[in-house]
Parts: sequence; C-alpha cells; structure tokens
Amino acid sequence: MQALYKSNLTSLPLIASGKVRDIYDIDDKHMLIVTTDRISAYDAILPTPIPGKGRILTETAQFWMKKMKDIVPNQLAEEMNLADYLTPDELKQLDGRGMIVKKLKPLPVEAIVRGYLVGSGWKEYKKSQKVCGIDLPADLEQAAQLPEPLFTPSTKAEQGEHDENISFQQLVTIMGEEKSNKVRDLSIQLYKSAAEFALERGIIIADTKFEFGEDDNGTIYLIDEALTPDSSRFWPASSYEVGGNPPSFDKQYIRDYLDSLDWDKNPETGPELPEDIVLKTYEKYREAQSRLIENL
Repeated sequence: MQALYKSNLTSLPLIASGKVRDIYDIDDKHMLIVTTDRISAYDAILPTPIPGKGRILTETAQFWMKKMKDIVPNQLAEEMNLADYLTPDELKQLDGRGMIVKKLKPLPVEAIVRGYLVGSGWKEYKKSQKVCGIDLPADLEQAAQLPEPLFTPSTKAEQGEHDENISFQQLVTIMGEEKSNKVRDLSIQLYKSAAEFALERGIIIADTKFEFGEDDNGTIYLIDEALTPDSSRFWPASSYEVGGNPPSFDKQYIRDYLDSLDWDKNPETGPELPEDIVLKTYEKYREAQSRLIENL
C-alpha cells in the first residue's frame, strides 16, 4: 500500500498540519481532516510512515463516533460528500483517510480515562500509591484493573511540547465546574461502554484519550479521534495477566522499540523505523480494527 506521509490537496486551503493530521478548510462551518500515515512517539514525528495507518484510524474513529452518538454528539458531517470538494486524483490520494467534520471550538483538555494500572500511572503508583494524585488501594500489581476507571485530565501541549497531567480541581479552574463535570462524566461513560463492547471481541481497553469541542450554544461534541490504536492502549484479552506489561495492539509497540535505541527522545531527531517494525506495527493496528469493527 502506498504511504501518505503528507497530503497535497489543491482544491482546498490547508489550515494546519499536526503530528498526524492535515486539516483543510471547506466553508465557515466545516473542514476536512486528513489522517496521514505519519506516526509520532515521545512528541516526535518519526520520519518513517506506517502505510495504511491513516485509513485504519479514520475508519475506526468514524465507527466509534457513530456508535457512541447516543452518549454524545460528534463532529462528523455525514451529510457531506468528499467527492463534492476534491478531484478524483485527490480522492485517490487520500484513499479513505479523510473525513468532513463540523468546525467546533476545542476544549483545552486531553480527557484521559485509565481502566488499568500501566504506563505512567504504574510508575507514579510505585512511588506514591497514587495516579495523577488520586489515592489507590495498596498492593496493586502492574496491569491490574482499577477498582473504577479514573479520569485523569491533561493539558494540550503545543507540538514538540509535553502534555501536563493536571488535577480535576485544576481543570475546574480552567474550564469551570459545570463543563469539567460534564467532560469527566462523558469520558467515563464513553470508556465504560467501549470497554464492554471491546471485551466481547477479545480486546481490553486499558486506557484511552478523548477530545471534545463545543458549538456556539455550548453543546459538547466528541472530536478529533476516538478509541483508535493511536489514542488507546489495546490488549488481547486471551493473553492478559497482571504483573507485567501485556502485549498490545497499539502504538506501545513503537515506544518499546524506541526505548531499545540509544535515542535521547529529542523531538527534532526522531529515528527511522526498520521495515520489520513498520510491518509489525501495521499488523497490530489492522488486528485491532479487525477485531473491533469488522464482522458485526
């Protein structure tokens, strides 16, 4: 499959290009999000793409947004057709990596929900028996399921900078109590619903990240991406056990490879990925998509 590292559309003006997505303007109320095959890790955009990854992320995000629309409205402008705005060659270039969305005001928070004790949460717990300042029972093991999913927000950092974990009270200071409560409750509800659905298909969603936006009336929408291998930690339920870091169908495979290198995590010097790492990463993303949204 041909990789799309950076989109090149002339029919629409480019608004922004982020770590993974290129955004184009359509009109006053709509824009086009192109999810490329770029991959980022440790705040670095790696120079090697994962061919086909953008299409998997786009299809997976659209699936979840449509599935969860009874919980929260989403950004998708389903009544609009890409073919009305792009040339045939541009449609071929994107090859399923584009979606038209409503223009909404993004809320200034990464809405992270953790269902299991892993990653940075596990590192913090070992030091303090807390995760993002939230007290947890003693003697939990790595990868243990938490008593209840935790909402652990973080700030949105500029490209090349690190997101910063914040307390719920800090979030209230930023967004106000009513909106903060709404985002927390929606995030946990979305996570619980998705985790139950995924478990029936052999996948544990250990943690995930949501992003929200609002319209001029203050209505909150699910935006960006949702429950993809880029924004979530997916574990195969069949091989799950506590006490270690389970294998995963997500970007953790890339992080583990990068951890094996002599790289100082400088965002400006992300290393090239060897062919076998690229292929294995694609296979993991494709496996997650296949289990979650196909054969329904």
